[in-house]
Amino acid sequence: MGGYDLWYADLGDAAAPPLVLLHPGGVDARAFAPNLEALGAHLRLLLPERRGHGHVADDARPLSFETDAADTIAFLEEVVGGPVRLLGYSDGGIVGLRVAAQRPDLVERFAMVAAPFHRDGWADGVLDELDEGPPAAMARSHGEVSPDGAEHYPILARKLAELHRREPAMTTTELAAVDVRTLLMVADDDEVTLEHASAAYRAMPRAELAVVPGTSHGLLWEKPELCHAILLDFLLGEPPPLLAPRRRRPS
Repeated sequence: MGGYDLWYADLGDAAAPPLVLLHPGGVDARAFAPNLEALGAHLRLLLPERRGHGHVADDARPLSFETDAADTIAFLEEVVGGPVRLLGYSDGGIVGLRVAAQRPDLVERFAMVAAPFHRDGWADGVLDELDEGPPAAMARSHGEVSPDGAEHYPILARKLAELHRREPAMTTTELAAVDVRTLLMVADDDEVTLEHASAAYRAMPRAELAVVPGTSHGLLWEKPELCHAILLDFLLGEPPPLLAPRRRRPS
C-alpha cells in the first residue's frame, strides 16, 4: 500500500468503534503494550507501523512526517474504510496532527500525546540527544521484529535525527484551521515544553488540554490508569455542560 509493505495489528472488539494508535518514533506498536487491555475493552484497536519501524522495512529514502501522514490517510481509507478515533504518541502525534489537518473527514476525534506541532516545541537538549546514537536496548528490540535486523537500527536512528531537524514545522495559523475535537495530553516533565502545548491549546479552536502530573515523556507507561481514565473520557464521552467557561463561552 502506498509503495511499502503495510503491517498492522487489529485487536479488541471488531464491533466496537475503531481507534487507530500511531506509535512514537524509533519504536513500534509494542509501545502501547500497557494500554491495550484498558483501551481494547471499549474500542477496536488498529496499530499500523510506519516505514522503517517495527515489521516494516526501511528503504533508501529520507523519513518524512508528510509521507507518514499520507500513508496513514491511505490506511484509513483502504483498510478501515471510514472515520476513526485517532491517538498519536510522540512522533505518532505529529503524524496524527497532519492527518487531522488534511483529512478532518477521517478523524472523529484526535488524542495527541506528548507531541509538538513544531520542532521548536521540543525541550532543550532533546534533539541533541538524537545525535548521540541509539541505546543498544532499542536496537535489540528493533531486531526482534524488523526485517532489517538490529544492525540496521543505527541507520534508522540517524534518519530520525535528520527528520527532527527538518520537521515538524506547522504554525499556529495552521492549527487554527484544524476542525477536529482534539485532546492535547502532555506530562508535567515532558520532552515537549508546557509552553508549547499551551500555545497549541490556545490556537486550536476545539482543543482540550490535559497535563498528567508526576510523569515524563513515558507517561502512558508511568501512570497508565490515570492516562486511560483521561483518554477514555475523551474518546468515548461528550463534553459536559460547562458552568463557568471562559475560553469556550458561547459567542
